[in-house]
Amino acid sequence: MASFLAPAPTSIVPPFSPSIHKSYILMLSQKLSSPTSYEGAVTSHLRMSGVYWSLASMHLMCEEEEANVLMNSGEITEWVLQCFDEETGGFAGNVNHDPHILYTLSALQILAMFDSLSLVNTEKVVAYITSLQNLDGSFSGDSYGEIDTRFSYCALSSLSILNSLSSIDLNAAANFISTCQNFDGGFGCNSGAESHAGQIFTCVAALSIAKRLDLIDVDLLSWWLAERQTGGGGLNGRPEKQSDVCYSWWILSSLEIIGRRSWVNGESLATFILKCQDTEKGGIADRPDNVADVFHTFFGISGLLLLGQLKEGYRQVDSVYALPVDVVERLGLNAQVIEMDEGATGKQEDKRLAGYERVKKTKR
Repeated sequence: MASFLAPAPTSIVPPFSPSIHKSYILMLSQKLSSPTSYEGAVTSHLRMSGVYWSLASMHLMCEEEEANVLMNSGEITEWVLQCFDEETGGFAGNVNHDPHILYTLSALQILAMFDSLSLVNTEKVVAYITSLQNLDGSFSGDSYGEIDTRFSYCALSSLSILNSLSSIDLNAAANFISTCQNFDGGFGCNSGAESHAGQIFTCVAALSIAKRLDLIDVDLLSWWLAERQTGGGGLNGRPEKQSDVCYSWWILSSLEIIGRRSWVNGESLATFILKCQDTEKGGIADRPDNVADVFHTFFGISGLLLLGQLKEGYRQVDSVYALPVDVVERLGLNAQVIEMDEGATGKQEDKRLAGYERVKKTKR
């Protein structure tokens, strides 16, 4: 039976080790690219997202030019373009796979980091995303029709990156998301679905891009998110669940967008993330002593950045678009954030979000 107790505290907190994490990402990238490797076989269908997590991790730890050289930007760009489906206008998770809105966003994020969006057939991609919006404002993930608030975020983020938000019914998209907000302030994947921290990020960030944060009950949502911190310092995605490093991103980024990042104990959360590092082989796991993977490595690094733990020599991460801040600034992307909580002692306005429109706290 799984134990939901927080890991026993130890006096040893390893420092963040960028060199070993870079080596881990490069090693893993080689395995994922190999047609004969186990890792490559079991992740074949979602390779686009795996490349995004790997590349974004490297970009946050390196200068842009160094990251592009280490990750072989030319080879990755060529592969991404091979995943484009000319018929639909979407990107697939791998060559010869079906297109999906999840992988379309990952492809655009990859090309944005390479400053190669000029290679995208913008008209076709925009048409593909637009075709996935339903009458109630929701978005399907692909032609099979599954609806999820994750897809709303993917659609709005992708269209913002392509400077094409006006191509959809933005008001309907925001109103659909608002129907997925629950009595506890959280959001689910659909109307009436259980609140989940991952879905909350997609909804909050999508409403940020749509500039409709007025639809959120900020204090109620902030309370629910703050309640996700466990005795071990980490954050969980739902009540009574174990802590998991990935929620360092989903929850912190949401709290940052709504001006309440100070509502969690950053010091204990940072300690939890650092304990999840594999100090021998590199990478970050979901929780201490588990096997590292690139998904949790990216979100662990991002969490430490949002907490202000990594400064000199690191690029900062944007809490709305999940891209390096300098990439977001280069693209001129915009969004909306709520002013920081007046009760945040000693906290200064976050420079990562300096260019975004600011609004007062809202309560529905």
